[in-house]
Amino acid sequence: MASAPDRLRSRLLPNTAPWRSSRDFRLTWTSGAVTMLGSTFTMTAIPLQIAHLTGSPWAVGAVGAVELVPAVLFGLYGGVLADRMDRRTVALVTEVALAALSALLLANALLGTPAVWPLYAAAGVAAALQGIQQPSVDAMVPRLVPHDQLVAAGVLLSLRWSVGGVAAPAAAGLLIATAGVPAAYLVDLGTFLLSIALLAQVRPVPSERDAEKPRLGEFVEGARYAARRPDLIGTYLADLAATVFALPTALFPFLAADLDATWALGLLYSAGAAGSLVAAATGGWTERVHRHGRLVVLSAALVGLATAAAAFAPGLWGVLLCLVVAGGAHWIGDTFRSAIWNQSIPDELRGRAAGLEMLIGSAGPALGDLRAGGLAARQGIRAALRTGGLFCCGSAAVLSTAIPALWRYDQRTHRVEPAPDQSLTA
Repeated sequence: MASAPDRLRSRLLPNTAPWRSSRDFRLTWTSGAVTMLGSTFTMTAIPLQIAHLTGSPWAVGAVGAVELVPAVLFGLYGGVLADRMDRRTVALVTEVALAALSALLLANALLGTPAVWPLYAAAGVAAALQGIQQPSVDAMVPRLVPHDQLVAAGVLLSLRWSVGGVAAPAAAGLLIATAGVPAAYLVDLGTFLLSIALLAQVRPVPSERDAEKPRLGEFVEGARYAARRPDLIGTYLADLAATVFALPTALFPFLAADLDATWALGLLYSAGAAGSLVAAATGGWTERVHRHGRLVVLSAALVGLATAAAAFAPGLWGVLLCLVVAGGAHWIGDTFRSAIWNQSIPDELRGRAAGLEMLIGSAGPALGDLRAGGLAARQGIRAALRTGGLFCCGSAAVLSTAIPALWRYDQRTHRVEPAPDQSLTA
């Protein structure tokens, strides 16, 4: 008979069954972890290199604008590709292209006077490639693990991102400070080569639809399917509420100054990831929750409450604690949104659903930065935090009553709703 500490550990620690049962899941999980590590080095190096070459904060901020449009447009097309082509092949080809891009960045960095325009071009092209790749990677998961392990697989995937979000930026900053920008691009290139070798061992994940030339217009079919699913629309709206109103990353440099702790800017940026890491490391309980929609709504409310509380915290450590709680709540919402998508969307539409998710995931933080920055300029940093958090809480309350299908969603009783006939014959 298991002791009480053993039972507690089994209830809290993530379930590693997907790792044990699926070789392909282990390979894709490891490939993604390696890629994330290297990509973080490049995402850290590009802004630093632009700042060094131009001395302009505006020039650094422009990187986000360069990335947004390609990420959205190619994310939509990537969703169509994921439903028409072998998903492993899409992931592998784009990984090769991203490796080539890292090699070009390395070559530019090794020039006597590196050019600035290749940095912007690389940021835009990388965003486009990742937009093409991510829907296929996301849509692969339900084909690699048993249906009853999808929640556990989501926890393990989010644990990977949480660990990377805390450790990778610190490692990247240390490497660049000691060995220079070219070393960061070299690490990224090496991680891509390892990731390619891992992905090449994954079995093919072919589309279940007829093979024909993909059309961007097919994305509309995925949007029509989502529109028929109030519970699905509710998950997207909950994500938007949390990212538009309660993701205050644009305020962190000013918040650090307001707290008279400019030295702690890195802590503010990593606090959310630290909260996600704690939640993921103790996420074994998620498999025993069946009312996934309810957790999506409640997690959005908790994100808002924690963000609003940060506006009232008197010192740095209180603010950091609130941001850690918000990060953990974000993780809970993401985990159960992912579970709803993976368990209830038919396979022939998963790629386009992932593309829609990417569209919302790209637009929400960008709109959130605009909202937070504009409000902070007019009313101050604390007011922007407080107002955003309260709006997020209010949005969650509205969702719970306006979309009862989301609040009532129960994985034990919900069944996969078939795709519309036209999506099968397009």
